[in-house]
Amino acid sequence: MAEAIKILPHYTYEDYVQWEGRWELIEGIPYAMSPAPTPKHQWICINIASELRNSIKKAARKDCKVYSFLDYKIKGDTIFQPDVLIVCKPITKKFLDFAPSLVIEILSPATALKDRNTKFHFYQQQKVKYYLLVDTDKETVEVYQLDKDGTYQLQQAKSPGKFIFNLDENCSLRSNLNEIWK
Repeated sequence: MAEAIKILPHYTYEDYVQWEGRWELIEGIPYAMSPAPTPKHQWICINIASELRNSIKKAARKDCKVYSFLDYKIKGDTIFQPDVLIVCKPITKKFLDFAPSLVIEILSPATALKDRNTKFHFYQQQKVKYYLLVDTDKETVEVYQLDKDGTYQLQQAKSPGKFIFNLDENCSLRSNLNEIWK
C-alpha cells in the first residue's frame, strides 16, 4: 500500500509580513511568538537594553543602536526577532538584512532548544560577533564570541559581571551584566 506524502507549506518574507501577531520564520516554517513573554522575561529584556544603551552612550558611539524585537531577515524564508540586538550601521529597510554586532536571546522553556541550537548556528553563519543567552531562572548569561575561524567560543558563563564587547576596531563597550538582575 502506498503511503501518502506529507507536503508542508513553505513560507517566505512576503507571506510573513501579512500575518498578524508576532512570528519567526525558519527555513519557511512559521513559529508563533505567543503567548507574550513572562513579566520577568520582559523586565530583564528592558534592563539589558538599558545597560547596553548606557554603555553605548559612555562610549560616545552615535552609530550604534540597541533594538528589541526587530525583524532580522537572514534570507527570504528565515526571519528572527531577537530579544535585544546592537546594530552599528544604518538600517535602510523595514528590517535588518545584515549581521548585527551583538544578539541576545532570553531563554524560555518554549524557545531554549531553538535558541541554543538553530539560532546559534544561524547567528554563527551570519557572523554575528557576540551571541548572548540569558537564563532568567538561573540568573546566568552565556557570552559567545565569534573567533577568527568563524565559530563561537564561550567567553563567560554564569554571572559575567563586567564584560567588554569589542564590536569593531573603534568601539569597545564596557557593560556590567550583573546589573540586569537588580
